[in-house]
Amino acid sequence: MKYLISLLLGYGLGSLNPAALLSKVKKQDLRTQGTHNLGASNTMLVMGKKWGALVMLFDIFKAFFSVKLAKWLFPQLYAVALVAGLGAVLGHVFPFYLGFQGGKGLAAFGGMVLAYDPILFCILLILGIILMLLFNCSVAMPMSAAPLFAILAGVQAQSVTIFCLAAIPALIIVIKHWSNIEKARSGNDVKIRSFVRNGFSTTPKK
Repeated sequence: MKYLISLLLGYGLGSLNPAALLSKVKKQDLRTQGTHNLGASNTMLVMGKKWGALVMLFDIFKAFFSVKLAKWLFPQLYAVALVAGLGAVLGHVFPFYLGFQGGKGLAAFGGMVLAYDPILFCILLILGIILMLLFNCSVAMPMSAAPLFAILAGVQAQSVTIFCLAAIPALIIVIKHWSNIEKARSGNDVKIRSFVRNGFSTTPKK
């Protein structure tokens, strides 16, 4: 029952979607523009880096808070952090009040990892950035961080249960970003080096 409460708690907090609110306030439906999803990356592409950064911080925090709250409520349950984190990722990707069409979950996944293990978060973030710059595509981050988190979390805890619980949100991230691999191959994914050179904007500097 406590694990179910943690899962529902994470789902409820994870389903809070600032990108959806911005879509209504600014009258720009993100589900019909850019990458067609209600996440930080698409918000940045359509509305600019300021709004994208705010959405990203909120999405990270809601998952981070979900994990920390579950651990505070049920400190005796060693796997509760990942259960709440899974709920947050599910809530972000499949919010019930938005027809189960949310974002791709990377920021929420990052918040879960940060709350679970800050050192592991930093390792995966640095590695992801290096791979994005090396391959010059944004999809390198989720495709490296998600599976590596599941593997490293399982090895660190020496627990098949922990591996399985970490693998579920990781699999969601990989599936939601799978189409980006084809975009990267065809040259339609965001070119990270140009994105950085242009001041984190898809519009070239004049």
